[in-house]
Amino acid sequence: MQNYLAHILLIDDQPEALKDVVKLLIAKDFRVSQASSPQSGLHRARAILPDLIVLDLYMPGMSGFSLCRLLQEDAATKDIPIIFLSSSLLVEDRIKGLELGGVDFVSKPCYPPELLARIRVHLQLHRSTDKLNKNPAGTTERPEQVVLNAAVKLILSNLQDVPTLAEIAQAVGTSDKTLLRIFRHELGSTVFAFVREAKINKAKSLLANNPTLPIEDIAALLGFSSAANFSTAFKSREGLSPSQYRRIFSAESQELSYTEKS
Repeated sequence: MQNYLAHILLIDDQPEALKDVVKLLIAKDFRVSQASSPQSGLHRARAILPDLIVLDLYMPGMSGFSLCRLLQEDAATKDIPIIFLSSSLLVEDRIKGLELGGVDFVSKPCYPPELLARIRVHLQLHRSTDKLNKNPAGTTERPEQVVLNAAVKLILSNLQDVPTLAEIAQAVGTSDKTLLRIFRHELGSTVFAFVREAKINKAKSLLANNPTLPIEDIAALLGFSSAANFSTAFKSREGLSPSQYRRIFSAESQELSYTEKS
């Protein structure tokens, strides 16, 4: 596939700021689509499945970070390269954008030939690694499932210091009430109950797979204020203290190992 076939989606709440970029891309035989809000950008990305997205970082209603999370959780859009575009000079913003799955970060106001060069580089990189294959069935995840996936991933990666409900909702581009409704409808659970269950499940994994890891350290890793609070929460859910759970799991593992050897 030649460059003239590549379809670029530009998402920026100030589309006039990218008029020179648009002119250059069209002159170089790229197909160009634009969206002037994060919400319309999300809909456009799902509808046209562009080859690459140029995404403004700070926009009203939803940040580029939040939109990136949603795009990453949709089977149809998760492999589309995203280049962040922002006037932010903060190193933290650049790092966060890359950690969320962005492939590059370009400062605004941008020099159109530089952005064009980066677009070409990343298109080639993704072609060569076979990351631009479209979803074979041409389907997309339901919007509610995309939001749920993004929220769950955010929670599970921050169990030591779980964001507040408002922070989670903002991070995935929705409201508190909508996020609660999605969790209840999709999981039959509140966000708080899901967090509690996730912490206990992670604790069971740590107890089983790290026999020498102190209980106090596991409590700290999961954001409990003390080992005592962790033990109380764990026993309330499992009917056993963390130490008892570890001993029983260890004994069962040893018995299974002995049986297999015999």
